[in-house]
Amino acid sequence: MAATLTDVAKRAGVSLATASRAFSDPGRLAAETRQKVLAAAEGLGYETPANTGARTIGVVVPDVSNAVFAALIKSIQERAWPGRHRMVLADTAESPDREREHIASLAGSVGGLILCSPRLPSAEIGPLAGSVPLVVVNGEAEGAARVLMDAGGGLRQAVEHLFALGHRRLAYVPGPASSWANAQRLDAVARLCGEWGLEFVAVGNQNATVEGGLAAAASVVASGASAVIAYNDLVAVGLLAGARTLGYHCPEDLSVVGIDDLDIAAAAEPGLTSVRVAIERGGALALDLLLEQMAGKPRAGEAVSLGSQLIVRGSTFAARGAEHALQGGLG
Repeated sequence: MAATLTDVAKRAGVSLATASRAFSDPGRLAAETRQKVLAAAEGLGYETPANTGARTIGVVVPDVSNAVFAALIKSIQERAWPGRHRMVLADTAESPDREREHIASLAGSVGGLILCSPRLPSAEIGPLAGSVPLVVVNGEAEGAARVLMDAGGGLRQAVEHLFALGHRRLAYVPGPASSWANAQRLDAVARLCGEWGLEFVAVGNQNATVEGGLAAAASVVASGASAVIAYNDLVAVGLLAGARTLGYHCPEDLSVVGIDDLDIAAAAEPGLTSVRVAIERGGALALDLLLEQMAGKPRAGEAVSLGSQLIVRGSTFAARGAEHALQGGLG
């Protein structure tokens, strides 16, 4: 049986994501680590996916204008370029009906399919894809390899950070109700608030856009929360603007945390504290796993989970009433 990237990772004693990076982004690995992966690959006779012949792949995303999916598409494209693999892109406009049609159509015309943040129930996706090799990013589907850009670790850091700043009531602004990532993030924040003894409130589901954040601002302010975690950075930036129009200022009146750590997070005013997830790594790894299947290698059995971390900027600050206590403790 031909060696897979999973076999290489096990032989080298590294994660699957690190093994993938040794081929897709070697400059970001320590020389010793990359050499260990390459030695393992050579010893197993592993053929890198980029060298298996040009293929045509389909990529389906909910919203091509969303910066998260734009970054994911770019990372897939960059990984595909060395092998001159061709990409057919489909945008579902957040519509399960469009997603259903795109999957069924592409399954009959491409060699493999990457489905990003699907909005369809997991049980529907497998039958629609049929026998075409399939990788799902941030979602679930029977019989598919999965890459999860898990925000859980960074969210734990975020809740601990807000607790240390004296916040005791925390809001969460959900994204689309059909989003797998939203369900995971909502559950994580609610559970972490329980662990830290924080009051938790979730407002209504919103579009994963700046407009969604603007729409949620009044509900967040009305909740009485002194801090809020948004489904993503775009929603968080909308919250910043929406709260400002209501006479609330960040971070003095309201601390705001986003998720994804897009470029807009650093450019926002104030700079947005955000949970950085591995978007670029996720896209490259998804393509590697897909190309392996297309080359006849076994499908990765377990989901590959990529970690996250909190990036602190100016949008989080001590809660009112806690500021002096914190300064006293630091003194």
